[in-house]
Amino acid sequence: MGGMRAITLRYRARLLGVLAMSVMAPVAAGEWQVAQAAEGAPNIIVVLLDDVGFSDPAGYGGVAQMPAFDNVAQGGLRFTNFNTTGMCSPTRASLLSGRNHHAVGFGRVADWATGTPGYDAVWKPDAAPIARVLARSGYSTAAIGKWHNTPEWEVSPAGPFDRWPTGLGFDYFYGIMNHGGDNHWEPASLYRNTTPVEPVQRPGQAYHLTSDFVDEAIGWVRTQRSVAPQKPYFLYLATGAVHAPHHVPQEWIQKYRGKFDQGWDVLREQIFARQKTLGIVPADAVLTDRPAEIPAWQSLSTEQRQVFARQMEVFSAYLAHTDHEVGRLLEQVKADDPASNTLVFYVAGDNGASGMEGIHGYMDAAAGHAPQLAHLDELGGPKHFNDYSSAWAWVGSTPFQWMKQVASHFGGLRVAMAVSWPGKIGQPGATVQQFAHANDVAATILEVAGAPMPKVLDGVVQRPLDGVSFSASFNDAAFVAPARVQYFEMLGNRALYEDGWIASARHMTPWVKPYREGFEADRWELYNLNQDFSQAKDLASEYPERLAAMKRRFDEQARDNHVYPLSNYVEGRDYGAPTVAGSRQLFEFVPPLQRLPSKSLPRLARTSFSVQTEVEIPEGGGQGMLMAYGSRLGGFAWYLREGHVVFANNVNGRDRAQVVSSDAVSTGPATLRMSFARDAQGNAGTVTLYVNGKTVAQRRVERLGSPVLGSLGIGRAYTSPVSADYALPFTFNGTIKQLRVTLDP
Repeated sequence: MGGMRAITLRYRARLLGVLAMSVMAPVAAGEWQVAQAAEGAPNIIVVLLDDVGFSDPAGYGGVAQMPAFDNVAQGGLRFTNFNTTGMCSPTRASLLSGRNHHAVGFGRVADWATGTPGYDAVWKPDAAPIARVLARSGYSTAAIGKWHNTPEWEVSPAGPFDRWPTGLGFDYFYGIMNHGGDNHWEPASLYRNTTPVEPVQRPGQAYHLTSDFVDEAIGWVRTQRSVAPQKPYFLYLATGAVHAPHHVPQEWIQKYRGKFDQGWDVLREQIFARQKTLGIVPADAVLTDRPAEIPAWQSLSTEQRQVFARQMEVFSAYLAHTDHEVGRLLEQVKADDPASNTLVFYVAGDNGASGMEGIHGYMDAAAGHAPQLAHLDELGGPKHFNDYSSAWAWVGSTPFQWMKQVASHFGGLRVAMAVSWPGKIGQPGATVQQFAHANDVAATILEVAGAPMPKVLDGVVQRPLDGVSFSASFNDAAFVAPARVQYFEMLGNRALYEDGWIASARHMTPWVKPYREGFEADRWELYNLNQDFSQAKDLASEYPERLAAMKRRFDEQARDNHVYPLSNYVEGRDYGAPTVAGSRQLFEFVPPLQRLPSKSLPRLARTSFSVQTEVEIPEGGGQGMLMAYGSRLGGFAWYLREGHVVFANNVNGRDRAQVVSSDAVSTGPATLRMSFARDAQGNAGTVTLYVNGKTVAQRRVERLGSPVLGSLGIGRAYTSPVSADYALPFTFNGTIKQLRVTLDP
């Protein structure tokens, strides 16, 4: 036995020696595979704003001063024929992939997903984003700001994360996830990579989301230059502004007081005249008519005019402030490295101006809720989810028809864009009038970076790019682009552009709901854009053969890009998409927990449910949050205040109610429960509070608060307080053993 053991030990020693030699053996030169960018590859910054109309920037005839945008245009090129998809997530998917938005899976915004391939919000593996290609080509990559391109049911701490920014080619992400627009003073959905984080308050500085994004972008660029100056970088900065709510410091609003008292009819004419002077539109362009759905300014009361004028003052200030923040980034990049080889795309809008909420706009979360004079001076601050009237979106689309969502007309599609590349633009300050699309940005970036889209990526054969590079304009702004066909579709509004002509079929008006079902009755129009810049003269009856051919071409494009079946999005309809909550009836939480998205639970206002927890009440009495669901803009909270159990209800930041127990909960262990029994019909129901199985308070509420731009907190509150009763974080001072939410089956 001893001899056998000695042989075994010698064998083990020899084996370990061989392994050690193999581990320590030097690697032959050239065996490390380190991606190297092409020689001369530029740093690339893409700035994308949200919900900016073609004519909102002063440089395109509007009122909002945007010196950072103007500087990019004056040092580079301005584009007057750059087009989006007509909505948020779709434009972003197209811009970042170089493909048509339905082909990527984003026929509409991510949270309106349906089960068909063109609309399922699942980024298609055969349409790889350019960030992945650039990262494999030696670039550092970052996405900072708004991200609205992950399936809604995957936005939770449980993932999966392969369709988050860091799973789609970005080394780093800091921003908001899957919100059209967040509260810029008190964001509810801020993440660093895949981890939720809370806004950082800087001493002596009021927090603002846009400023935070720009600070983060500046820090990231400086880190790249410090650690890996030999590597070029790709920075995608999507501000989230100027999507509603329109949140901006009051000192910026003051700069625009009185600038809109003339009203929307007169202002649109003023903008159009400036556009001609600036060369934004041709001298023979025609100003399109006001839609019948928008009233004349002169028909409004004095009070209405005052309210509507203030809305546009706030919006213009919001846009100017956003540009100022973008300017901080661009100025810092230049100051840190004056000779930097940096290509900048400044896209002022992911779609046309937003007119989704109708003539009144909204001041809070209740869509269509008429603004009130008493709250005018609060607009822009954290108390309201304020938007503006659709009439101002019509102004922001001058000289075109319609606005955001209406992808049949350029009011929903056309935005301002500027591109700069110091030393590489042949005619600085020139205007590019050639047709361009959001999917062209990716094609242009890959070409100048020397990083073509591979035919196969991650084992998946890639769909060819739909976009066409416009890099030829860098040397010749008057370049003649090759013949081009591009389809458009959004919520049934559809169009086909073909060599200077466009066929258009408008299906719906954004604020008139429910949208009309069926598409057979939609009327197709035809415009010769070579002679009619603004789509003012319909030629359908004069060229029926051309229109018929273009309709056939649209059908071909639609079939190839998964546009069919056409469908409307009707709010409240259950399309059967997965959810974070799934089909569960019981949800169990054991704190401490990080901030959770409110969609971790089903829409509780639509069902009966109960919440129960076992707690340990400390000496001196219980104080703090049990469960917070929402924000100051809407939701509910269940907590202890000075030992008493409280349920605070908040409907859209306006209608508030409290249910409070008469007696304090005794020190020691206790079982606390609250229930909401929803009426069989309508939204009303009864809230009941229990302590150790005994009813201690009850109240009827006309509607349970839903979480508006809020989050879910267990054992503490996040985002902003649902009730003025408490301040964040309002952490529970006892012990929560477990908290269970049970839905009534």
